[in-house]
Amino acid sequence: MENPKEIKELVREKYADIANQSKTVNEASCCGVGSCTGVDYTIFSEDYSNLKGYNPDADLGLGCGLPTEFALIKEGDVVIDLGSGAGNDAFVARAIAGEKGKVIGIDFTEEMIDKARANADKLGFNNVEFRFGDIEKMPVTANKADVIISNCVLNLVPDKVKAFEEIYRVLKQGGHFSVSDVVASGELPQSIKSGAELYAGCVSGAIRKDEYLGIISETGFENIRVQKERVIEIPDEIYLKFISEEDLKEFKKSGVKLISINVYADKPKGCCEPGGGCC
Repeated sequence: MENPKEIKELVREKYADIANQSKTVNEASCCGVGSCTGVDYTIFSEDYSNLKGYNPDADLGLGCGLPTEFALIKEGDVVIDLGSGAGNDAFVARAIAGEKGKVIGIDFTEEMIDKARANADKLGFNNVEFRFGDIEKMPVTANKADVIISNCVLNLVPDKVKAFEEIYRVLKQGGHFSVSDVVASGELPQSIKSGAELYAGCVSGAIRKDEYLGIISETGFENIRVQKERVIEIPDEIYLKFISEEDLKEFKKSGVKLISINVYADKPKGCCEPGGGCC
């Protein structure tokens, strides 16, 4: 898929469907959204159940890592969670930042925002809020966050350069981000890139790892490092819903792998916005 508006609308629709289901229903279905016509959205997820602040009601099994595990959040920090869903990572971040901290979740699916706010109300948190908005144009003032986290969301954003520019803008000088995401070890074949449902399932939106890290560097971040990575194995039957057997054989022959990575980077101290040089 190449049309950004179509991509966003597709992602919004799919995640609205997921928001109206429980994690149990998602995991029980063979392909994630309650039927066998889509992608298993829980296939990348990791276990949160032993983390402080974990709330089962907020866990829809949609992540591809544990970004809070590496985010170096301190008590009193302002943390922003991009693509916050039902609030899973936001609540874990709040447990680390404490009552003196603040957590802001941003999501562009209204159903997810509603679900997250309901979960926050049940927990009685007054320092966690969820804002409806687009990661490419965040509803947040500049230099707001100490830490930004995200879990398997940035690969869904059509303009990844703009997304990282926004992360840079919103972080305080000296702040940092730690995000989990899906990348590819090489160039994905066009047959997979063009799969609409595969895009919403975090597959065809994955770009090459070196390109992903290059965008972060070009945006102005420093101290960039991959904190963790693991190869993701997707069953053939899922691929075969969208590509031919011949295309699948060619893909396997290429040796290209989908990889879950956790990436960290700092916003330099004393620097201006991207393209503006240092103050």
